[in-house]
Amino acid sequence: MKKQELLNKDKSELQEMLAASREKLRDLRFKDSNKQLKNIREIRATKNLIARLLTILNKK
Repeated sequence: MKKQELLNKDKSELQEMLAASREKLRDLRFKDSNKQLKNIREIRATKNLIARLLTILNKK
């Protein structure tokens, strides 16, 4: 998701997205440990999204 799209969302939407992203990261880590994850770069993308969301939330 682009930075500008995230800036247009309100705080509650960003917090919901953050919770969903953290849940997705947890699932990806479980899949990786069980050797079920084919695209491990998805973990990196999810971490970057979480960091971006936290940065925007802290600014607001």
